[in-house]
Amino acid sequence: MTDTPAAAPLPTDGPRGFAPHALRAEILGEVHARPFRATKAPRVFLHHAFSVDRDATERDLVFLDRFCRSRGEPGPGPRTRHHLVPFGGGTLKWERHAEFITYTWDGPLPDGARPFADLPAIHPFGTEFVQPGPMLVAVRLDLVTDDGDLARAASSFDGSSLCISQAYGGAGAALTDFRQDGDGRTRILLLDRGLVEQQAGALVQRLLEIETYRTLAMLGLPVAQKLAPEIRGIERSLAEITIEVRSSEGLAANRGLLERLSGLTADLEAHAAEVSYRFGATRAYDQIVKDRLATLHEHHIPGFGTWSNFLARRSEPAMRTVYGLQERMNDLSRKLTRAVQLLRTRVDVDLEEQNRDLLESMNRRSRQQLLLQQTVEGLSVAAVSYYVIGLFGYVFKAMKEAHLLPIDANVATGLAVPVVLAGVFWMVRRIRHAHAPDGEH
Repeated sequence: MTDTPAAAPLPTDGPRGFAPHALRAEILGEVHARPFRATKAPRVFLHHAFSVDRDATERDLVFLDRFCRSRGEPGPGPRTRHHLVPFGGGTLKWERHAEFITYTWDGPLPDGARPFADLPAIHPFGTEFVQPGPMLVAVRLDLVTDDGDLARAASSFDGSSLCISQAYGGAGAALTDFRQDGDGRTRILLLDRGLVEQQAGALVQRLLEIETYRTLAMLGLPVAQKLAPEIRGIERSLAEITIEVRSSEGLAANRGLLERLSGLTADLEAHAAEVSYRFGATRAYDQIVKDRLATLHEHHIPGFGTWSNFLARRSEPAMRTVYGLQERMNDLSRKLTRAVQLLRTRVDVDLEEQNRDLLESMNRRSRQQLLLQQTVEGLSVAAVSYYVIGLFGYVFKAMKEAHLLPIDANVATGLAVPVVLAGVFWMVRRIRHAHAPDGEH
């Protein structure tokens, strides 16, 4: 009996020594990837989001590692999704997303300072900061204790677009006009009316995320507006071709229409592939904004609009433009597919009719060849028989002169005619059958 080889040792970093899936740690850690941090008033938050690609992300990791180590702090790892570093009496938070990177710095505001007072002298977004890519989002959020004077708090904003929403049963009130200040940042004022630190941290993060994803969702609008004329052109061309299909006849005409339709289909598919990611991201970001607004459980303050109402009124038309164009492209793709199938069917029918006509022509030629062959065969039998009978005539005459033929030579020649004809006919038929293709015997 042979010994069974010992099994290879399994990794022991799973529970009870089980070998974990390669993605287990990443999957389990995703729910804790971007935790909110407890905070309390007074506090200021500077939040920026930058568009990046793979190369920009790698360069940003190098910069952030150098930035952290220059202050005696550890840098982020290559697979890190978020990182914190103390700076300027506050905290700088870095987060990596699929197509953008965010930097959020929060620091203290002096007690009694008015909202949106001058920033502390030390914050990270100065001359030494290296932005990883084009800036998409810039927000300043001030968290202050509510002094009960809502009118004075609202005076910092444009009244025509001011939105105020109460959250957590009125424990917090968020104000914004979604406009940029002199520094190019969107201002948000969060009034603390009894928020506990966990609530304040969660509310700050959700408000910043709403502004971030709202802006990112809007990236799909310029793409849709630029693409819309191209789609209208394809729709018009399809309508023109469809009208021509009803009156087109013949294989050449249908083939020409089919080629034009195939060109339109290729153009549409190229456009769809080009904008697929952007439109999908817009839909996802818009849904995130809706989800974050839902978690606020907003309460209306008489005389002011809420965040949800404002965004539904101002941003929803843009989202409908994107979604509408995407639906038009999907519907156009289906119409093109049906039109191509219709024309392909007509081309196939035309080809079948052409093949049928060709086969009929070939059959006619075959019958003609058969008749000609039979005629030639008859002439061949007559010609060969004539020469053979002539030879027999010479033979019979010689035999008569030699007294070897008991009858007249002409009579013998005449009697040989049927025999020669039958022999030659049999020989020609046999030769033709021997050389005929299989199945034609």
